[in-house]
Amino acid sequence: MKKKMKWKKKLLFAGLMIGLVAILAGCGVSTSPITSESTGFWSHYIVYPLSEVIIWFANLFGGNYAMGIIMTTVVIRLLIMPLMIKQLKSQKAMTSLQPQIKELQEKYKSKDRETQQKLQQETMRLYQENNANPMMGCLPLLIQMPILLGFYQAISRTAEIKTQDFLWMTLGDKDPYFVLPILAALTTFISSKLSMMGQTQQNKSMNMIIYFMPVMILVAGISLPSALALYWVVGNIFTIFQTMLINNPFKAKREAAALEEAKREEEKLKKKAATMTASKKGGKKRK
Repeated sequence: MKKKMKWKKKLLFAGLMIGLVAILAGCGVSTSPITSESTGFWSHYIVYPLSEVIIWFANLFGGNYAMGIIMTTVVIRLLIMPLMIKQLKSQKAMTSLQPQIKELQEKYKSKDRETQQKLQQETMRLYQENNANPMMGCLPLLIQMPILLGFYQAISRTAEIKTQDFLWMTLGDKDPYFVLPILAALTTFISSKLSMMGQTQQNKSMNMIIYFMPVMILVAGISLPSALALYWVVGNIFTIFQTMLINNPFKAKREAAALEEAKREEEKLKKKAATMTASKKGGKKRK
């Protein structure tokens, strides 16, 4: 059952990412210019405000729309930061609960329906008592998907944004040298790797995501406007700094190693005490 659940999560994640690429590639997406007169909830309340924010920031930097995209990305990341922090805390809680979950799985290892229901109930009770939510890992991604789609449309449907040049590329066109898509994939990998390093016990089911995500980002980045790859790069760099600040994985590794060393020392002392006690008892018997 556990393996089936893992594969269901993997397939769900893969489906979400493939669907995202398909949507962003233009399936069913409006291409009409975005203005204050645009109708429809999505265009009027999501895409138009994003377009206006990018333009507003760009004007602060002398009409530089690349800077407008960078600053808008930072603002979006700041707005969803509380959710990301909650996700990191939930991940730490989930990691710390792994030994107890394994004990429950051993206790309720029978495959009959009643036992498995009991296992699920006890597992959920354990999560609730420790404020751990297994769905928190997917929630930030689900929230970012509509933001990403809105960002894509704000760029592609605003003429002044998509036609401006930035370095060697035009923001509304693909990166001709694939530099930004490669950077987006690389920073995605680093961000995911740092997040996994911060967990004292590794979840093998997440290893595929570490390598799968960068590939998906690379494929999408090559196919889509360079402005979107720029959004990914800036967002990933922000996430990397956020992870290092909130849940430094290198510090977590050192703390875990120190804790493990302390446990080993404690075991040695216990064994030494037990040996000395046995030796004293043996000496008394000989007398």
